[in-house]
Amino acid sequence: MTVEAHKETLEFKAEVSQVLDLVISSLYSNKEIFLRELISNASDAAEKLRFESLTDEQLLEDDPNLRVRVLVDKDAGTVTVSDNGIGISRQEMIDTIGSIASSGTRQFAEALRAAQGAAEQGDADQGGAAGEELIGRFGVGFYASFIVADNVTVISRRAGLTAEHGVRWQSDGRGSYTLETVDKPARGTDVILHLKDDEKEFLEPWRLRTIIGKFSDHIAMPVEMEKEDLGDDEQEAGEDKADEAAKAPEFEQVNKGTALWMRNKADLSDDDYKAFYKHISHDFDEPLAWAHNRVEGSNEYTALLFLPKRAPWDLWDREQKHGVKLYVKRVFIMDEADKLMPHWLRFIKGVVDSDDLPLNVSREILQHNRKIDTIRGANVKRVLSLLESLAKDEPEKYQTFWGEFGRVLKEGPAEDFQNRERIGGLLRFASTHNAEDTQNVALDAYIERMQEGQKDIYYITADSPAAARHSPHLEVFKKKGVEVLLLSDRVDEWLVSHLHEYKGKHLQSVTKGKLDLGDLADKEDQEKTEQAEKEHEDLLKRLKDSLGERVSDVRVSTRLVDSPACIVVGEHDMSANLARVLKAVGQEAPDMKPTLEVNLDHPMVKRLEAESNQSRFDDLGMILFDQAQLAEGGQLDDPAAFVGRLNKLMMQMFMSGA
Repeated sequence: MTVEAHKETLEFKAEVSQVLDLVISSLYSNKEIFLRELISNASDAAEKLRFESLTDEQLLEDDPNLRVRVLVDKDAGTVTVSDNGIGISRQEMIDTIGSIASSGTRQFAEALRAAQGAAEQGDADQGGAAGEELIGRFGVGFYASFIVADNVTVISRRAGLTAEHGVRWQSDGRGSYTLETVDKPARGTDVILHLKDDEKEFLEPWRLRTIIGKFSDHIAMPVEMEKEDLGDDEQEAGEDKADEAAKAPEFEQVNKGTALWMRNKADLSDDDYKAFYKHISHDFDEPLAWAHNRVEGSNEYTALLFLPKRAPWDLWDREQKHGVKLYVKRVFIMDEADKLMPHWLRFIKGVVDSDDLPLNVSREILQHNRKIDTIRGANVKRVLSLLESLAKDEPEKYQTFWGEFGRVLKEGPAEDFQNRERIGGLLRFASTHNAEDTQNVALDAYIERMQEGQKDIYYITADSPAAARHSPHLEVFKKKGVEVLLLSDRVDEWLVSHLHEYKGKHLQSVTKGKLDLGDLADKEDQEKTEQAEKEHEDLLKRLKDSLGERVSDVRVSTRLVDSPACIVVGEHDMSANLARVLKAVGQEAPDMKPTLEVNLDHPMVKRLEAESNQSRFDDLGMILFDQAQLAEGGQLDDPAAFVGRLNKLMMQMFMSGA
């Protein structure tokens, strides 16, 4: 059946043309990476075909030897990167090359524009580096082609389709592209770069060979170029082969083509690892650290795992697949093999190559395979060891990691009970021990600073570091010099609901239940509080009756020093902060009646106790309660009523001359 050929012009989606301009200007100082990106894409396409052909040999057609070729046509002024891999269909052209991750393009463009602003202000190196970092995180490697080309043509046919299903994509990168159905006898993809006039250096084969050796030497797929012309003497000796050579140009492999992860670690340099990381991750930044291990025995496999320096744009996209690449006996099986790495380590990049899994392994098989469970468990321990070494030996690097991935790591204790203690040792928090809000305090450091007699690790959760630091609940801890961890990430509520203790120390919220400072409490203060409860029993009962269903109890506070009152929930109740988080994302939170604690030494509470007018007492009591809610970052049920009561009392004060 012949497919009707047609040509159409389409517009790029979601500000692609603007992004292209930013990409080109940001990467211009490192323009040779265009070849790295195209070869990387081509080798991925060949690997995918190799995997799909395991179940459908016909996809290989009559060309089973997979490879990538780099061709130069000096007369036409073009460089072509060609592969005989899986190929791209017409719709895939539109979905992938015609758009750039449209869900986040606007934010990406804005971030790139900010990087460009740094360059325009005279810091060109910083601006270019920032732009390169952003591009790597966003994954737009193909568009690096436009750094050196003023026009790019892509001709492709998906394996398994007939020749007339080929498609040609062409664009100058200025806002639109054309799509045309063409005949393409050979499967795979040809990316043809029409070089700009000032980029003709890339028409020199030696220049391209140098770039391949620098960036793509480690790729397991053969990268081929046409053999160089013979010298005069050799040409004369080989004259009888001239006709044959004219008909069919000879190609030679110009990269080593050996799977890097299978090579001996002693034979690999840091630059080898960094280049390989950039190949598998399409990241323009170098990795922060890596671990390379070969496991032998009943379950033989090799794992090469990388810790990125920067978080990708889709880190918080629950729909986006994450994971490492899976190979079986050097045969590529799948990207994002999430069963080999837990979701809380979704930022890890790398390769796992098993000698024992079947070549026809699927995602379904991976879910119920003991060997996979073993590999997954070992991978987790390997990453934890890598992070522990980084935290111990290179704390500055670890702080860089924490700034990018700390909130993800906090998911670990809830998802991995077995490694909960080790993960706890890697966590970092802001703390009252430091003046700044940087999360750099480890639980081990907190324990070392615990006061004599202190049994618990104290923390507070709030919607911001400032709200946590200025909470009335911290007043007695400040007075006694007891450190409190300040938790303000949304994930922190989930974290502390699963990480109940660390190295035998209970994690205790300062906003829940009656405060028990244990041996830190002054016996005289305890006796004073008990005596106050009895002496001011009438005030507490009167205030509880006035507030009615809003509170479960009113009691004398052992937390407060300067504030008049605070809100406290039960020991096993949901925290007020978590309730606010749930409501903010549209989920229901249980109705809770908090306890109101009052500071009997505060002038406002003393004034309340002396008030004989019931109406004014009720207004003062409600203001006290509402202020306590506001101090914790809560929202009032009736702000207008609060303002009305406050205005009323202020007017009474003015009129009385108080």
